Amino acid sequence: MSTPTKISGAEAQRAGFSLPNRRLRADLILLLVSVIWGSAFVAQRVAAIHMDIYLYNGARFLLGALVLLPFAWRQSQSDRKPAGAQRRAWLGIALAGGLLFGGAAFQGLGLRYTTAANAGFITGLYVVLVPLILAIGWRQKPRPQIVIAACLAAAGLLLLSTGARFSLAPGDGMEFIGAILWALHVILIGFLVLHAPVLHIAIGQNLVCAVLSLGVALSQVEPDTWARFSSVWWTVVYTGVLSIGVGYTLQVVGQRDAPPADASILLSMEAVFAALFGWLFLDERLMAVQLLGCVLMVVGMVLAQAGVGGRGQQPGEQAPVT
Repeated sequence: MSTPTKISGAEAQRAGFSLPNRRLRADLILLLVSVIWGSAFVAQRVAAIHMDIYLYNGARFLLGALVLLPFAWRQSQSDRKPAGAQRRAWLGIALAGGLLFGGAAFQGLGLRYTTAANAGFITGLYVVLVPLILAIGWRQKPRPQIVIAACLAAAGLLLLSTGARFSLAPGDGMEFIGAILWALHVILIGFLVLHAPVLHIAIGQNLVCAVLSLGVALSQVEPDTWARFSSVWWTVVYTGVLSIGVGYTLQVVGQRDAPPADASILLSMEAVFAALFGWLFLDERLMAVQLLGCVLMVVGMVLAQAGVGGRGQQPGEQAPVT
């Protein structure tokens, strides 16, 4: 992949880029990511009961990196970026891995002192935090429909996760810190895709998260740790290959053409698909108010895409040319 080049909408059309089609493809990819992550919720629920959270995260992120290595080797042979640009990109990738580790760690720690419903809602608040952080930190004013869509998605998350019965718990502060880290991760990926190959980002951040997680896990190994690990190894394989290896890679691919604020709304649909898979495989029933939450999230997702085709190259005025 060569250095990102600024192109206009007309130039993109002549070069064979259909901007609305690129954006539609990116949105569908990010929606697929939310399906994949939602399906992994079942495996994560099983693993949470039997495994140390750091060992689980370390093992699955390491596996997710390893399954991508053969594909990345070929890509690295054709990548000839200047050494300075490569160093800056790798620093960003390392930071992305640190944000993944921090987000997962605070989420796991918070779950010890709050309910799963609270954790699901507060973690999902990154859908509001992303445009807010971009507006404050980078002066990127979001489109009005993005603000409305983010609020609808947050309201939907509240109804879906808590059934409109939210009460603060001691671990909610840690969950909120985790949500901030997830939001920063989405924003950082939006910048990294302009400066580094997709597979380098995916593998690099997975390895950093794996090393940090395993370092913590190995410092607190208990006598029955490996016995418990062997009983739920399939959850590591499923989430490592599909949720981490495929899911996080597709997130990077999708964010090449979808801006972070829009991407966060699509990714938040993970909660809807998690509820669907929970109903299919764990016999978890949804109340009417939770179904209303799902509807609000879908409306928010559709609203976020309104009018994107006519706005030119919003996510990729710096469009990577391969």
